Amino acid sequence: MSKLKNKVVVITGGNSGIGFGIASEFKNEGAKGVIVGRNQETLDSSVALLGENFTAINADVTNLADLERVFAITAEKFGKIDVIVANAGGAVTGAAFGTVADIGEADFDKTIDLNLKSVYFTVHKGLPYMNDGGSIILIGSNAAHRAYASFSLYGATKAAVIHFAKGFSNDLLDRRIRVNVISPGTTDTPVFDKFVPAEQLEAVKNYWAGVMPIGRIGQPSDIGKTAVFLASDDSSFLLGTEILVDGGLSYLAK
Repeated sequence: MSKLKNKVVVITGGNSGIGFGIASEFKNEGAKGVIVGRNQETLDSSVALLGENFTAINADVTNLADLERVFAITAEKFGKIDVIVANAGGAVTGAAFGTVADIGEADFDKTIDLNLKSVYFTVHKGLPYMNDGGSIILIGSNAAHRAYASFSLYGATKAAVIHFAKGFSNDLLDRRIRVNVISPGTTDTPVFDKFVPAEQLEAVKNYWAGVMPIGRIGQPSDIGKTAVFLASDDSSFLLGTEILVDGGLSYLAK
């Protein structure tokens, strides 16, 4: 398995959930590089599983100096970067979800910083260290397509990320850098633990499996395999494209 043999990758939020699923599939296809996160314990355990071709960097993607450090360290250790996966995002620690009547400026700014601003500057800071002809993969969400209760702001940031894939691809045509976006649906990650009491966890997952047209919730490996496709030469004719990896939830669910 060598679709990504010797390709240098940077995966933000690569220490758990979807990000680690992507990192694992990349490792299986021969890639090497860096996972980025803020939790040192999960960084250590994740990089141990990924093996000697991966390094973990503790950094905050909402901090531009941290992003600059990530790419400088990666390039120094591995050489120019071939693939960037801007995966970090999701639920913001300490920020509330809610309706437009509930969410004030502080929670608005935290959500925008993590789910939109960090994506823009991950790409902005990474480009000087990146090989021409490379691939950038952004992570959207099916929440950009479906109006879930209390998720208006989150969904809006992900809709903007989907537009970034189109705009960035156009911006980078002269460097032949392709930018595409994967939009997951409900996926089995530790994020469930943040919102669901432990005793209700299985019931909530079973509910979502019943809602999904495909009959199950997603796994991080589902997203990881799609990311491998977008990082590899197999997708050389794709740019500015969104791939919905949501088990049919966006367009087929009733």
